[in-house]
Amino acid sequence: MSKKILLWSITAALAGFLFGFDVVVISGADKKLQTLWGSSEAFHGIVVMGMALWGTVVGAIFGGFPTNKFGRKNTLIAIGILFAVSAIGSALANDPYVFAFARFIGGLGVGASTIAAPAYISEIAPAKDRGRLVAMYQFNIVFGIMVAYLSNYLLSDIGENAWRWMLGVEAIPAVLYIIFALGVPKSPRWLLSKGRVEEAKKVLLIIDPNVDVNEQINEFNAHANKSDKSETIFIKKYRFPLILAFLIAFFNQFSGINAVLYYAPRIFESAGLGESSALLNSIGLGVTNLIFTLLGVFLIDKLGRKTLMYIGSIAYIVSLSLLSAAFFLEWTGILVPVFLFLFIGAHAVGQGAVIWVFISEIFPNHLRASGQAFGSSTHWVLAAVIPSLFPLLLKVAGGGYVFLIFAGMMVLQLLFVAFMMPETKGKTLEELEDVMLKK
Repeated sequence: MSKKILLWSITAALAGFLFGFDVVVISGADKKLQTLWGSSEAFHGIVVMGMALWGTVVGAIFGGFPTNKFGRKNTLIAIGILFAVSAIGSALANDPYVFAFARFIGGLGVGASTIAAPAYISEIAPAKDRGRLVAMYQFNIVFGIMVAYLSNYLLSDIGENAWRWMLGVEAIPAVLYIIFALGVPKSPRWLLSKGRVEEAKKVLLIIDPNVDVNEQINEFNAHANKSDKSETIFIKKYRFPLILAFLIAFFNQFSGINAVLYYAPRIFESAGLGESSALLNSIGLGVTNLIFTLLGVFLIDKLGRKTLMYIGSIAYIVSLSLLSAAFFLEWTGILVPVFLFLFIGAHAVGQGAVIWVFISEIFPNHLRASGQAFGSSTHWVLAAVIPSLFPLLLKVAGGGYVFLIFAGMMVLQLLFVAFMMPETKGKTLEELEDVMLKK
């Protein structure tokens, strides 16, 4: 594999690092901001903490437009700018409304990155290396989460305005990312879709100097000409993959994963741990997430998507039931962190490894982007709603009932895996298209 392709792929995948960092960095400032601005549980969850996730929803719904109109590269650069502006704006905010707006801007970057970065990597990667190169995006999301937890811990004792530094430090990797993104070429497939054939030829020759460029371009064009541009994912014959995309995204968020990542320190404190211990244990969550994500990426083509979902679902049910029991029975000390680590491992090796791969496989070629946008939007709407309500639910109902609800949802996910989810391992995309249309 060309070193240049590896470098370009790593650069695009770093959008995932900013994604992961941005989503979780707010956890270190959670309770401080609520105290600083005297916010109610509902206002704090929906506006202060939740606005970034609503930005992510908008970014996921509309991110396909700039990705197709202005190109993958230009969209990646714009995403870096959004993250940098959000970090600086959040750090300098003096009221909850300015803060929420700054976080919303970062959310736009998160949502758009879930479309532009995987699309760019898949379109520059040779077929034999595409899987592991695209998987670097998911790895970087988890790596960003771990670094955010570590950064929050290291900055937690620097004074009254530690929260500003926690949020503002994201501007550093964002600016570096913008610089790196300026150096990558445009996607050859996007160039061909715009009729810029000579520019596409130059990039294709860098990707593989031995390829017959004209033959490859003719293949691209022939495939594009077969697509029925009038179809949408919402017509009857695509109902089964649409339901699959909806349900896997639905269960992903009803595991409670984003609520746990967002409010990990608060959960630890609710279980009787001090603030410093809570932040330190949050780093443990990030490390666990990273290790089990690597395991999931390693196993996904060996064991298959469905097997990983079986493993993850069972581990979800066990860990969430234990967390519920810990709150009901008032277990304290090391038990809650251990149960949360098990929960994070269950997610990383199952849903975390499978969701984006599975959604990208179940729609036909000409509707793949639309299908992925639908699944991503479903995911992010729920990722906004559930964490926004989590502080209020934790206060009103208590951790025992909240985690019991999540455990019940994972029982339903297990039934979904057993009776509805097809195995997609080892099949070509064309074979999978036939499978989906027969359902």
